Amino acid sequence: MGAHFGNLQKIKNGKRRYGITPHIPGGFTTPKTLMKIADVAQKYKGVIKITSGQRILITNLREEDLESIWNELGMKPAVTNQYSVKNVEMCPAEFCKRSKRNSIAIGMKISKNFHGMPLPNRTKIGVAGCRNACTSVYSKDIGVIADTDGYIVTCGGSAGFHQRLSDIIAQKLNEKEAFDLVKNILEYYNENADMGEKLGFFIDRIGVDKFKCDVLKRANINL
Repeated sequence: MGAHFGNLQKIKNGKRRYGITPHIPGGFTTPKTLMKIADVAQKYKGVIKITSGQRILITNLREEDLESIWNELGMKPAVTNQYSVKNVEMCPAEFCKRSKRNSIAIGMKISKNFHGMPLPNRTKIGVAGCRNACTSVYSKDIGVIADTDGYIVTCGGSAGFHQRLSDIIAQKLNEKEAFDLVKNILEYYNENADMGEKLGFFIDRIGVDKFKCDVLKRANINL
């Protein structure tokens, strides 16, 4: 991260340009916040990019303007530590005709409790209101999917340099069980993985059966 939570994006003709990403939980925001972001971006000649992680990147910024920009936005940075829970992506859930449950509730609870949590490597979480999994849950480190008979929790997905399809850890969970399982997965990963080791590679190293057994036992879930 650069000064005042700005990432160096480009050096062009010797000029350094930075990008910032305010925290927008689940991608849900208000017209007032959008207008504020637009006003600040326009004032400082920023370029706005809608990211794949349901956030808004303001780029093409000068380093000397970053502190003023953050003060005027009045928002927190989305990422202050690369090795952490970077974001919790959520589908529209209760606003969608396909949704089986209002998964926004558990998504926001996960975001509130774990966003920014330091971990052995960057970690993304996806939450979806049905098995269409519109937040690409199966390619996320941790996923929560609503179904007619409860929640499904998945682990170990990656869409990066080394692709990996996530493993289903448990199904037919109520909301409390699903939240507790996510909590215990994060804690178990933090306590046992090597620094720099992605969650999926950690699962492969110790074996998915052991991983499932250990995290379910920690969460007091009997399947």
